[in-house]
Amino acid sequence: MKLKFLGTRGYIDPKTRRHSNHTSLMIIHNNQKIMLDCGETFLNKLNKIKPDHIVITHAHPDHAFGLEKGSPCPVWATKITWKLIDKFPIEKKFRKIIYPRKKTKIANITFEAFEVIHSILAPAVGYRISFGKKAFFYVPDVLWIEKRDQAFKNIKFYIGDGATIQRTMVRKDKKTGQIYGHANIRSQLTWCKKDKVKKMIITHQGSDIVKNEKKAKKIIEKLANERGVEFLLAYDGMQINF
Repeated sequence: MKLKFLGTRGYIDPKTRRHSNHTSLMIIHNNQKIMLDCGETFLNKLNKIKPDHIVITHAHPDHAFGLEKGSPCPVWATKITWKLIDKFPIEKKFRKIIYPRKKTKIANITFEAFEVIHSILAPAVGYRISFGKKAFFYVPDVLWIEKRDQAFKNIKFYIGDGATIQRTMVRKDKKTGQIYGHANIRSQLTWCKKDKVKKMIITHQGSDIVKNEKKAKKIIEKLANERGVEFLLAYDGMQINF
């Protein structure tokens, strides 16, 4: 199995050659291509990418609005995400539902959605993705992972949210008191330490990283070393074998 990062940029204006497309990951296995998230920068590009399946984490523009003109293949998402993108002209036969905590086979790869705290208006999930005895967890936008101990159990690595390194991006709804936003990289590295995950791959990168990747890497390296966790800054086009 091969993983290819089609995009690694968050919903920000700054961009570089290494971080141009919105966050998306392609899983390539047995001549099948599964695209995780399809943001605005992929609009009009799907016929060239030719995914066999598309799996969506949530309905924000940088994760789902590449589907505004439809999809050439099945699209998998939770019921609440489908409700939010219902107006997109995706054929009925291509509308597939993923249920949280119910394992779903897509092209012989197992996806298990875990609910996460991120957005109130566009609730998100992360995916535990497994093939045989190997697994990893993917969640590009996250403040908190529900049942994280189960999500992270025996995973090879964690692909997480790079919106901010140490700055706080936690907000609270004035009416309901609900929190939302992004966990910083420092917190996510601590999650990895607590749950014995040896490596974090950072995607969905924010201005902290995109504007000065060299400086950001030094800061993250210090945080990672303090926690005994390896890290890797993903970039557009990066490939790894799994």
